[in-house]
Amino acid sequence: MPARSVLPVIATATLTAVAVLTGCTSTKPSASGGTGLELVKSGKLTTCTHLPYEPFQVRKDDAVVGFDVDLVDLVAKKLKVTQEIVDTPFEGIQSGEDLNARKCDLAAAGMTITPVRAKNLDFSVGYFDATQALIAKKDSSFTSLASLKGKKLGVQQGTTGETYAQKNAQGVTTVQFEDLALLLTAVKTGQVDAAVNDNGVLFEYVRKNPDTQVIAEFDTGEEYGIGVRTGNDALRKEIDTVIANAKSDGSYDRIYKKWFPAAPKK
Repeated sequence: MPARSVLPVIATATLTAVAVLTGCTSTKPSASGGTGLELVKSGKLTTCTHLPYEPFQVRKDDAVVGFDVDLVDLVAKKLKVTQEIVDTPFEGIQSGEDLNARKCDLAAAGMTITPVRAKNLDFSVGYFDATQALIAKKDSSFTSLASLKGKKLGVQQGTTGETYAQKNAQGVTTVQFEDLALLLTAVKTGQVDAAVNDNGVLFEYVRKNPDTQVIAEFDTGEEYGIGVRTGNDALRKEIDTVIANAKSDGSYDRIYKKWFPAAPKK
């Protein structure tokens, strides 16, 4: 695998201090390298994400790596700054609270573009096609949501998978988990009979955990987007340009092949 850049991660314990500091200086944020953009920290493009969400973002040794990380690194390179990552609860990301508090410049967290979220923050163009999928143990007899009637279905809090389950999983008991790691552990240990989440992360998990399987996919037509504070058109346009260029010059394909075993999705 190609060498990965080591990115600094702000520990959860320091987030309050960071928020206070950025709140004090948000009226005079730092400009990026020659672009005229205003950033939370000088020389940094600060990214809010929620770990783990492999292969989009996950901590490996002393670094946070993943598909989203590499894509945002392209944005940072264009702005002539370096990326810095803040691990924060997903609710603060999708609500726009973290962006409004100047905790970060952008949010990249495998986040589906939805009308509700678009009221709280502005999205880049879509950069990844996604859909919902169902995961269970390899030896299970489940084949669909309907086959789980009377059983326990795991969902991740605040996600489109949870919303899909609430609307379509009739007669099941949904069990809520804070993050993906806890959700998938619950499947492995039998705390739940199956779980629903985005197909990209589930297929990657199954590839590394052959005692599990994706038993169904649901065509929800979702797209991931990178979020910015409402009205931050300057940064949003830069991100859109980078995504378009990456798809035309081969950078997107290269990053996709690095993190996924399948061919790149356009």
